[in-house]
Amino acid sequence: MKADIGLSEKNLQSLASDLNILLADEHVLYVKTRNYHWNVEGSNFSEMHLFYEKQYTDLAEKIDEIAENIRYLGHFSEGRMKDYLKLTNLEEQEYTTVQKTQISNLLSDHETIIKWLNKKIAIFQDDYKSASTADFITGVLQMHQKMAWMLRAYTK
Repeated sequence: MKADIGLSEKNLQSLASDLNILLADEHVLYVKTRNYHWNVEGSNFSEMHLFYEKQYTDLAEKIDEIAENIRYLGHFSEGRMKDYLKLTNLEEQEYTTVQKTQISNLLSDHETIIKWLNKKIAIFQDDYKSASTADFITGVLQMHQKMAWMLRAYTK
């Protein structure tokens, strides 16, 4: 399914490869957030349970958009956990029910994704010649910045 959208095959492949890394990061973060939703404990259990649910729901929507963007480029989206674990920039930590640790782990993951996306925006725009992909990941970046801000508020 070759996409004829004015980009070279090399640039399309590069975009798809980078977006598959982002897709892997999003999946690992989604699973981690969902895990914490299930296993949170504390006097504010209900608040945190709903907070994590909102975050993983937003991540799930973004995961679908990323995968669809890869398909728009004429490439296949990764879809297996073993592939995500090979591609991701994130680490899986040990199980924890400690809110402070959960929040710290999630914040670190969001900040890792934010830094990676900040580096990629100019590359997508200038090197790969895809303004639409640069614009799309700017939206992804904004989502992660908001989520990180919300998590950071719980660290005080």
